[in-house]
Amino acid sequence: MPTIFFYGPKLDKEKRKEMIKSFTDTASRLTGVRREAFVIYLRESNPEFVGVGGELLEDIKAREGR
Repeated sequence: MPTIFFYGPKLDKEKRKEMIKSFTDTASRLTGVRREAFVIYLRESNPEFVGVGGELLEDIKAREGR
């Protein structure tokens, strides 16, 4: 059973549904594996628990005013 993990920001339900459909459709098309075989996990990652380039993402965003 092919499995896709996505770690990213919190998304509303409609965006989660769209992302799951898009990942499934694309992966199925590229691999030739039927859509029903794919399992998609969307994992919410808060900026205070993510490091980029040796810094916390929340600090980078604060510095850049985001």
